[in-house]
Amino acid sequence: MTRRSFLLTSTAAAAQAAALRNKVKITDVKCMIVRGTWDWNLVKVETDSGLYGLGEAYWGPGVKDLILNQMKPLVLGEDPLNVDRLYTKMLMRSAGAGAIAGVTVTAASGVEIALWDLAGRILETPVCNLLGGRFRDRIRFYRTMPVVDRVEDPASWREIVQRARSEKAGWTAFKFQGDGVPPKADPDFREPGHDPYIRALTAKDIRRIVRGMEIIRQELGPDGDFGIECHWRYDTRDVITLCHALEPVKPMWIEDPVPPDNPEAMKRVTDAVSVPICTGENLYTRHDFRRLIELQACDVVNIDIPKAGGLLEAKRISDHADMYYIWTAAHNPASPLGTIASCHAASAMRDFRVHELARYIDWWQDLVVHDGPIFKDGYYTIQDKPGYGVELNPDVARAHLAPGETWWG
Repeated sequence: MTRRSFLLTSTAAAAQAAALRNKVKITDVKCMIVRGTWDWNLVKVETDSGLYGLGEAYWGPGVKDLILNQMKPLVLGEDPLNVDRLYTKMLMRSAGAGAIAGVTVTAASGVEIALWDLAGRILETPVCNLLGGRFRDRIRFYRTMPVVDRVEDPASWREIVQRARSEKAGWTAFKFQGDGVPPKADPDFREPGHDPYIRALTAKDIRRIVRGMEIIRQELGPDGDFGIECHWRYDTRDVITLCHALEPVKPMWIEDPVPPDNPEAMKRVTDAVSVPICTGENLYTRHDFRRLIELQACDVVNIDIPKAGGLLEAKRISDHADMYYIWTAAHNPASPLGTIASCHAASAMRDFRVHELARYIDWWQDLVVHDGPIFKDGYYTIQDKPGYGVELNPDVARAHLAPGETWWG
């Protein structure tokens, strides 16, 4: 092809793309709830061109109502390529409904994620290319495992490691429950120190947790990566004691050691211990993360992307953390749709290291139509397809709709 022919072809393609963009307007926003590991809020943004985008908001009640009754009227008739403006508009016009946090941000996040898929389909490129391009094509995952059945039995801890390693996805990192020992061992809180309204760790609790994690380290070997979950359950002094006791097992991180609403308390823990501290899944938008990052109150920001503000907001949070050399991970209870969308944001983040998969169920991968298995050797690989490169499987979605839900068509 001559240079003149190339320029003419490029000009024609640009003109065609411009014409398509001028014609595309948002005509509908839909939401349906699929009951998987949680009640997943799936989102669809439709246009007058026939093109549409798919997304997912964080699980839970109230999100669908906000999307259909609050967000949808704000984006109808709009150009779907103005993703950031539409996300900003949804939050600006929802100030009275709690636009700085909670289900309002979650609802806007789900629409934003669907808009990015739609933009990728319109422009015929993967979404990560619209977020600044890729730092990586493959996203590493860690597998979160449930609480063990018998905390005093070493075989119970060994079995849960073996179960995790036997899954076909080939995980290279894991997370185990460091907060499940008191309620699992004592569901009625009969043991001293297990009042459900206090944040105490007894000496017995610490012994049992540490022994379990020592067994996990033995099973994984010296180089195996695993995090330890605390689920915001403990007071600062108790969890500092726990962290010191866990130092010999060299965990990948201790997650959410204290409640999420006090970054100064989180900083006290981070400064006092040598194990990395990971937190952030309960925070919304870059404004919630700002003080945590600027105090350097953690070693890892753990962003739940379909909850915290969507793809672009998550990248902004990660970029801010990167200025303090704090790396990024992704919390994730989502369906494969929200998970793959999060991977596109992770691909575009400079210092992103690992993504979660929690509560894996037999039909999880089947909810979307995807080339080959979603995970291979513990990684997800970005597909070179428009948008997120997947479609919902209508048969699987219909089979698992929450009560009262209908397929959106």
